Amino acid sequence: MAEYTILLDGLEVAMGLGIHPEERAAPQRVTLHVAMTCRYAARPEDRIDAVVDYDFLRTGIRKLVESRHFELQETLCEAVAALAFEDERVARVTVRSMKLDIYPDARIGCEIVRSRD
Repeated sequence: MAEYTILLDGLEVAMGLGIHPEERAAPQRVTLHVAMTCRYAARPEDRIDAVVDYDFLRTGIRKLVESRHFELQETLCEAVAALAFEDERVARVTVRSMKLDIYPDARIGCEIVRSRD
């Protein structure tokens, strides 16, 4: 068994996220950080089809955030985790979202960890 962590770090998107009127009025900047623990039967060969390709996750996240407004960061993180688990080789996923422009002196966010086990 071989285990690797695939990272998609700092993906910045403009999206509808939040409950307040000003958050509903226009898209806001959000960064997403995803760590997928992937398990393979053996060490993978040096071919992209032998591993989890992070392109599916990046593309899927972009489609997800363009398709709807999310009320809560918790809901957004759960949706991203579900997307990651579409590949059966993903055993565990950590998802963090951060709103970048709510406060002038801090970012605010949510982080979840989900396991297939």
